[in-house]
Amino acid sequence: MGLWVSEIDKVKRQAGDEMVVLLKNWKQKVRRYRIYRACLCAALALSFLALAGSCYYMLDSSIPSRLQMRAGEEQVLSLGIPAKAELLSVNAQGESNIPQGSVTIDLSAPVTLRTGGNQEYLMDVKLFGFLPVKRIGIQVVEPQELIPMGVPVGIYVKTDGILVIGVGEFTGQNGVEYSPARYILNSGDYIRRVNGEAVTDKDDFMRRVEESGGRDLLLEVERNGELIEQSVTPVKDQNGVYKIGVWIRDNSQGVGTVTYMDADGNFGALGHGITDMDTSTLMDMEDGTLYQTQIVSVRKGVIGNPGEMTGMIVYSDSRILGDITENSERGIFGSCNEKAKSLAEEKPLPIGFKQEIEEGPAQILCTVNDMPAYYDVEITAVHLDHDNINRGIELKVTDPELLQLTGGIVQGMSGSPIVQNGKFIGAVTHVLVQDPTRGYGIFIEEMLEH
Repeated sequence: MGLWVSEIDKVKRQAGDEMVVLLKNWKQKVRRYRIYRACLCAALALSFLALAGSCYYMLDSSIPSRLQMRAGEEQVLSLGIPAKAELLSVNAQGESNIPQGSVTIDLSAPVTLRTGGNQEYLMDVKLFGFLPVKRIGIQVVEPQELIPMGVPVGIYVKTDGILVIGVGEFTGQNGVEYSPARYILNSGDYIRRVNGEAVTDKDDFMRRVEESGGRDLLLEVERNGELIEQSVTPVKDQNGVYKIGVWIRDNSQGVGTVTYMDADGNFGALGHGITDMDTSTLMDMEDGTLYQTQIVSVRKGVIGNPGEMTGMIVYSDSRILGDITENSERGIFGSCNEKAKSLAEEKPLPIGFKQEIEEGPAQILCTVNDMPAYYDVEITAVHLDHDNINRGIELKVTDPELLQLTGGIVQGMSGSPIVQNGKFIGAVTHVLVQDPTRGYGIFIEEMLEH
């Protein structure tokens, strides 16, 4: 009897142990399920946020922050978004003289707008008519015409100060490596003065360093738009010459294309700024000159290797076409002389605003042989509010002759005018390295905002 009872107790203990194990396993499964469910919910939430962010970015980029419209003309605005906009007119005091809610525009379909004289408007855009998305500034301007040029030019730009390309080391007279300018000067700095005196060019700066006698030099440096003072001590190299261990530059040269000339002889070119090839920073310019050039060779663009137009530049007064007065992210700008004006063979065209550009056929004007010629391209996309103002237009070269000559867009074609439907709409700015037939352009109205 006792043996039988003990067997029962043993079975009970085993059953109890198995229940504990089962309960423990069940709790672990529940915990894993909760963790899995939490991770799944978090992943779904992140995916939703990413999708919402992507949709918002696409919507935001399809709505321009700013529009220009011609005074006194009816123009069609076609954004094709499920939104409504409230139109407000801005007076001199910055207040609207249109009662709130009285003028509402449906942006889901093309809408015809007619503006009055030179004034400004605001449009508050609301998704589905109630969710605020963006405010569009509308500037009403007088109609303007520009002469498309497409003429290649040699470009010479003198920097405003001495541009620091990089900082390095050199071997001193004792065989030790020195880098006096390290942690003192940075790539992209502009050296304006040495010991209170302005430096005129690279040779002038090097002479002052060599004649320092090893005494400290007080440098006035422009860094990120601010002037600072830095002290550096030159050291003799193996040849007994004082150095501070920097690579510097005081000018830049190259070949580009003039985009337009206006009725007063002012020009715009390139469609993007002149940047230093080593630091990739926009060059601070003291002055610059355009020179007449002739394209002597073309290296065709291939996948992974953009092509290039090579021009012969003679830096003589008789070849000067004009003065460069501004280098900005929108291009280089200045005034033409009579020699340059004589090269303007095309008739003036009205400018086309970005909202008027259509996907489809267009032309670019560039010089590959001896004279400017129009070549066919296709506008493949229009970004009304792109983060990069130099890439508002996407285009593809379709002209068989240009493809045969250059393979597409090549270096030196930057600034080539883009024309569509009889309007001057922009300029070529970049080529896609992986597809030389494709590239980007800047809206002409952006160039005119320099």
